[in-house]
Amino acid sequence: MQQHLQILLLSLLLPFFAAGQDWANLSRYQMDNQALREANTEIPKVVFMGNSITEGWPGHVPGFFQNPAYVNRGISGQTTPQMLVRFRQDVIALQPVAVVILAGINDIAGNTGPTTVTAIMDNITSMAELAKANGIEVILCSVLPAAAFPWAPDIEPIAEVLALNSMIKAYCGVNNFTYVDYFSAMADAENGLQAALTYDGVHPNKAGYEVMAPLVEAAIEEVLVK
Repeated sequence: MQQHLQILLLSLLLPFFAAGQDWANLSRYQMDNQALREANTEIPKVVFMGNSITEGWPGHVPGFFQNPAYVNRGISGQTTPQMLVRFRQDVIALQPVAVVILAGINDIAGNTGPTTVTAIMDNITSMAELAKANGIEVILCSVLPAAAFPWAPDIEPIAEVLALNSMIKAYCGVNNFTYVDYFSAMADAENGLQAALTYDGVHPNKAGYEVMAPLVEAAIEEVLVK
């Protein structure tokens, strides 16, 4: 009898625990999204969907996201399944003209558990298909080089980074999406991130973002001309 009561109590409490977890961090930009929609600006929006590399950009180069067309929707630590869950509210609902997707490195690091390069690509593909179905131009970025993860030292990411980037580039070619090749511009001779462009081997520093900015701006200009 006591065991049945414990099970019943647990079943009643589980929804409250689950509600507090917010696994995809849907709450992170809810108020910002509402404010942006209510502003009803005529400026075409370009949403940057990503992880800490996207979220941290303004901290290193504040001027980049002062462009009123650019909307930063990066969340530190996120993997592609988390981004896919929030893609509708953080991208589609904002009705941008284009979305820039930079994703996958945290999946390779195992941030939300073991995965495969194919599964990562499937999630990126789903985001791209959702965008296309809603009339949003798709810009897919290569994963940045990384030879090691400070928070996951047992993982050797180079082969998976190369494989994922090859998939992303091929997918863009088949679907006529724009591909931004950060990797080639930032890799060192061992396919890690150039020391001058990073502070920890994974995240760009100011110099790193200064390499990235003209590459993605050229891609945005290309899709806006279409």
